[in-house]
Amino acid sequence: AMASRLPACVVDCGTGYTKLGFAGNTEPQFIIPSCIAIKESAKVGDQAQRRMMKGVDDLDFFIGDEAIDKPSYATKWPIRHGIVEDWDLMERFMEQIIFKYLRAEPEDHYFLLTEPPLNTPENREYTAEIMFESFNVPGLYIAVQAVLALAASWTSRQVGERTLTGTVIDSGDGVTHVIPVAEGYVIGSCIKHIPIAGRDITYFTQQLLRDREVGIPPEQSLETAKAVKERFSYVCPDLVKEFNKYDTDGSKWIKQYTGVNAITKKEFTIDVGYERFLGPEIFFHPEFANPDFTQPISEVVDEVIQNCPIDVRLLKIYEYKTIIAFNNHCQSNRTAQLLFQGI
Repeated sequence: AMASRLPACVVDCGTGYTKLGFAGNTEPQFIIPSCIAIKESAKVGDQAQRRMMKGVDDLDFFIGDEAIDKPSYATKWPIRHGIVEDWDLMERFMEQIIFKYLRAEPEDHYFLLTEPPLNTPENREYTAEIMFESFNVPGLYIAVQAVLALAASWTSRQVGERTLTGTVIDSGDGVTHVIPVAEGYVIGSCIKHIPIAGRDITYFTQQLLRDREVGIPPEQSLETAKAVKERFSYVCPDLVKEFNKYDTDGSKWIKQYTGVNAITKKEFTIDVGYERFLGPEIFFHPEFANPDFTQPISEVVDEVIQNCPIDVRLLKIYEYKTIIAFNNHCQSNRTAQLLFQGI
């Protein structure tokens, strides 16, 4: 069969971004927003009616970056909290991923798709139905993101034995999960959710910038904060020392960010200082961002591990192999060290 010779297609659909490419490559070919722009006629509201309008309109849609701010189209985000909510749109989304982005013949490739922890069997079934019946793929594997993160961690550090046991911190845009994995299986009953994630870092960064930098056009305040977060944030081991660095050697640590005012088209430049390390700090001091939640991430990780059955803990605790899949909140090589300090 063709599929055994060609590389498998890998598609990882998240709430905010979808990562896609081919097996064997070191990184995704594309990272695109998980959104789709469709022509919605005024009279058509619900999904059922949208299904009735099959035909030419079916082909009239855009996904990813092309779908954002498309005039006279409605932009939809079919995935919420990692779980598909609109299967109709999801099928069209996959259609362009396969034919327009990967430019692959789905009959000729195996597919690896991902799912969040605690995904429902029905969702898995729907996914399989779309892949096998609409796209006629020869083979499909749906893997849990946390397990894949553990497998991916083998490449980033020299490991003696390759084991699929560890604790994964998966921090997306809307929610952060701490997921214990034993021998490749997720221990569902011990997963913990943390209501602090990428978006909260963005909001917190936005507040810090708003208090100090007056030059940011208000309607661009959020996207500016997001850009600052993604470009300059990092996790620091010691807050007091970090403040000192900026106060004594500002020129080395304070960065400049330049944006363009969408309306006047003039450039504006802002200084990026303490925000760089205060943003990600909310994982360790969540009360900064969410008064109802005060447990630092290191305590949550510890609790998750203590909750696991003892035989699993013996596999896990003494290694404390915590993998961090912070999507794009910070250049988080320091996060790991910090967690271990905390633990």
